[in-house]
Amino acid sequence: MTIRTILVDDEPLAIQGLELRLQAHDDVEIIAKCQNGREAISAIKTHKPDLVFLDIQMPGFDGFSVVQGLMEVEPPLFVFVTAYSDHAIRAFEAQATDYLMKPVEEARLADTLDRVRQRLSERQSAGEADRLKEVLAEHAPEAAAEMSDAGSGDQPNASRFEKMINIKDRGQIFRVDVDTIERIDAAGDYMCIYTGDNTLILRETMKDLEKRLDPRRFQRIHRSTIVNLDLVKQVKPHTNGECFLVLDSGASVKVSRSYRDVVARFVH
Repeated sequence: MTIRTILVDDEPLAIQGLELRLQAHDDVEIIAKCQNGREAISAIKTHKPDLVFLDIQMPGFDGFSVVQGLMEVEPPLFVFVTAYSDHAIRAFEAQATDYLMKPVEEARLADTLDRVRQRLSERQSAGEADRLKEVLAEHAPEAAAEMSDAGSGDQPNASRFEKMINIKDRGQIFRVDVDTIERIDAAGDYMCIYTGDNTLILRETMKDLEKRLDPRRFQRIHRSTIVNLDLVKQVKPHTNGECFLVLDSGASVKVSRSYRDVVARFVH
């Protein structure tokens, strides 16, 4: 898989340095180089790259403005490149794949490209499935209907759910592996994320967060609580049709009667 890439920086020497380091990666093809935000938006819409290395501080449109200017099209993956570490939080809030400090270190760049390859592979898998559905719909509508029914059942495509979640908390960015999330409690528009040994605060609604998590593993057991079913080690019945789930950390959380079907997964 060739990673079609655009470099954006108002400093020609910075572009040359990054281009030189990227030569060590045979699957990276640089298809355009831009020196300001307006050029970048035009080039991205024209070439539809897979990846953009994007400087943040540029005259006129800065890097964040470039991302905002592409809201109406399917965006590429972005890696922000800058000399200023205080932009890191905004970069991850803008859904950046990664954030590199100038001068870019070769080892750090290699790690970033590994992450890019993984994200592109996930996108490609989802795209192949969509194309298969289109072909089936045209030539074998009955098979397409069966495939659609299966996809809407209990086996959602795991590749479309988050594997890592970026959480801004206390002025820092934490990258949390969803496998380590034990439970999530809602407090208005804020979520308390419990990972067994840590508690982080995420500003997001329960409804939006649910869409990012695989429902085969993460289930709501109360109006304001989601648990990781893989980390449930005991079910303890309670009164009035309610029960408690004991988690790996020893925490005990109540399942309300409205979500009793979740408990049925543990009863065979």
